[in-house]
Amino acid sequence: MAIHFDNILLRQAVSLDEIGIEKECLRVTREGRLVQTKHPFPETDSHIDRDFCENQIEFISGIYTDTDELIAHLNELHDKAYQKLRENDELLWSFSNPPFVSGEDEIPIAKFGEENKSRELYRNYLADKYGKMKMVFSGIHYNFSFSEEFIMQSGADKDKLYLDLAQKLVKYGWLIVYLTAASPLLDKSYIQHTALSETDNYRYSSVRCSQAGYWNDFIPVLSYKSLGEYIDSIKSYIDTGLLKSSAELYYPIRLKPKGKNSLEALGNGVNHIELRMLDLNPFSRVGILKEDIDFIHLFILWLSSLESSDFTEREQINAVKNIKKAALYDDSSVFLNIDGKQLPTAEAARMIMQKVCEFGYRYFPKFSEALDFQFSKLNNGSRRYANAVRNNFGRDYLLAGLKLAEIYEKGVEKIV
Repeated sequence: MAIHFDNILLRQAVSLDEIGIEKECLRVTREGRLVQTKHPFPETDSHIDRDFCENQIEFISGIYTDTDELIAHLNELHDKAYQKLRENDELLWSFSNPPFVSGEDEIPIAKFGEENKSRELYRNYLADKYGKMKMVFSGIHYNFSFSEEFIMQSGADKDKLYLDLAQKLVKYGWLIVYLTAASPLLDKSYIQHTALSETDNYRYSSVRCSQAGYWNDFIPVLSYKSLGEYIDSIKSYIDTGLLKSSAELYYPIRLKPKGKNSLEALGNGVNHIELRMLDLNPFSRVGILKEDIDFIHLFILWLSSLESSDFTEREQINAVKNIKKAALYDDSSVFLNIDGKQLPTAEAARMIMQKVCEFGYRYFPKFSEALDFQFSKLNNGSRRYANAVRNNFGRDYLLAGLKLAEIYEKGVEKIV
């Protein structure tokens, strides 16, 4: 299914598309240790939650059609958090990879009241199965929904539109990883407590999106033919015991229902799609820049314009492998499989970006600044986030990270 953007009413409806951001990050002391204090916000707070561990905060923005308003809300939430954090002289860590970690004892599982005890039990299950060390990786979840006006003008079935988009995002999601990877540095303490080695500090642009990151023990193969088959394909892994629930599907893309996230609720229809492969951007206080939010919006529209095709088991496995390879630092001698051709990551990125640009400049010139920003990463290696992080924070990751946290504590919004 390809959406045709020659319809001016369809293009206008894009301005009503909705975006929300979830940002995970760690609370740390001014010495760079994970804090051991109780989470400062109640479970009832709808915008500031706990994640896997008690010292991990999750910021949940409202849903916005305007990127500037979205970022402003995230900044307001950070201001609100710092009012509480100052009581215990705590900071927010700005990187996806953790600071100093002496061991799993410093990673207390998040506490929940009796009404939500199942959430705590589930985190204990994850700790036993995957280990706590991987659970402290933090990232950005990008939630997107087409406007009702867009869906009406497109003439597409809503669920089919999202299913189609989901498989295309899995296939091409490696490009988002490449453009937003920003976690090449690891503290030595983290390496000592994992299977990683010193050489891994020079191997990855995004540890959490790489093979060393947070993935299931197998590569899921899902059906995108219908919403029912999609749900059944996830249930099959639960029935065989490979997954405890759909929440354990650690996949770069998720289809989400309105309200409580469950397969039962999803059966009533897709509400939005979630992209889970973005690192925290340390050059932004809120973990993501406007140019990347806008680019992903355009990227989604470009994908929607492509003709659909079968997404075979082999292609799905290859797509996940491409995502993991795109998280490697080397973009010249690491090869991705692009439609049967082996291309270096940088060359593949340039090829796809050219197509996105042709589409974007033609139909959505308002995204030109975001496109130019992405091309600057391809044309100037130092503008690639992973390179910039190494150059700016590589000499002393912990000390430089703490200085950055203090800058953001003061309200500075970005350091680009």
